Amino acid sequence: MSVQTIRPTDLPAGHRRTVHVDVTIPRPTTVASVFRAAARVLAANGLYQGDYVPDARNREMCIPQVFRPMSIVAALRCAVSGDPQVSSLLADAAVGVLALRLDGGPVWGDIFSLEAHVDEWGDMPGRTTESAVAVLYAAADATEVSA
Repeated sequence: MSVQTIRPTDLPAGHRRTVHVDVTIPRPTTVASVFRAAARVLAANGLYQGDYVPDARNREMCIPQVFRPMSIVAALRCAVSGDPQVSSLLADAAVGVLALRLDGGPVWGDIFSLEAHVDEWGDMPGRTTESAVAVLYAAADATEVSA
């Protein structure tokens, strides 16, 4: 008499079934990992030169905001919280570090000036997604070296 081992993925006829497994993607926990995650978001979605995402109030588009092209600040926020319009302390810290690296930094140090400085840099004519991604990766490398 042979003993057969029955696995939860086996069916009585000997076929296998697909098992759905939910895997949560870990959120970044350091400023350098936020830069890398935001670079991946921008590389996948594209750089939007404007206010966060196109049609931010969802009046004309039915595509979720996380799949639309977005500004650098929106990509940093999306990398941390999953939503380009939700702010967090880690996203704000990443915006601050990046703003101080770009063109000498802003005149004022409040979060609105830091965001405006990063947005102005990203909105310059001729700015491409590739250049924004390269700056984010360079900022991530520089942040890790200085830490």
